[in-house]
Amino acid sequence: MRALFVAFAFFFSVGIGFANEPSPEEILAAARLNPMGAGVTLDAQLRAGSIKVPFTIEVGDGAVCYGFTSPQQDILLRLGENEAILEERRDGGKIPVPISKLDDSVRGGLITYEDLALRFLYWKNPRLLDSETVRSRDAWKIEIPAPRGASQYGVIRVWIDKQSAALLRIEGYDLNGRLAKRFEVISAQKIDGQWMLKQMRVERIDPESRKTTGITYLEVLGKK
Repeated sequence: MRALFVAFAFFFSVGIGFANEPSPEEILAAARLNPMGAGVTLDAQLRAGSIKVPFTIEVGDGAVCYGFTSPQQDILLRLGENEAILEERRDGGKIPVPISKLDDSVRGGLITYEDLALRFLYWKNPRLLDSETVRSRDAWKIEIPAPRGASQYGVIRVWIDKQSAALLRIEGYDLNGRLAKRFEVISAQKIDGQWMLKQMRVERIDPESRKTTGITYLEVLGKK
């Protein structure tokens, strides 16, 4: 299996094949390498109740592009060796998404620009907590502390597929250590012989009551 982006799209193919039990740094590095597979363009949507926001996911040239309309907006994600680069296409060029915008919602939904950027894959001092099963998949559970003052989250926990380094679940905890948001892959599908995301659930959780206060589904509808 092979994964593409955590918060927005996951692609799955063959296993990564670690020779020995990897360190948490090696597991995160493998997750960073996974997104840039073969070129493909997919139709997708964000769905919250009866509200649907269509968009496209285009993979190619070392980047993932999320294309929205009404108004037109192209958001590009590049996972480099040392950092994640999130940009927008404007006036024929590419402009980095400013730090001040990272906490903003993408299209008014539960996903923020920080969620989309996957910056936590580069944070220092990750800790391997355990091995757990997520929807029948064996996964590493890793905890990653956020750099001070650099994130809306205090800690991120991720469940990464042992065979593929696919991101299966992500949980964001607030600065007081309380669960605030959860992303989880619900189902996958095969398109052109390659396993891809079919549906992912995004939950906003009230840190005080621990109750879910909002749900959005990200759904890949097929090849464009």
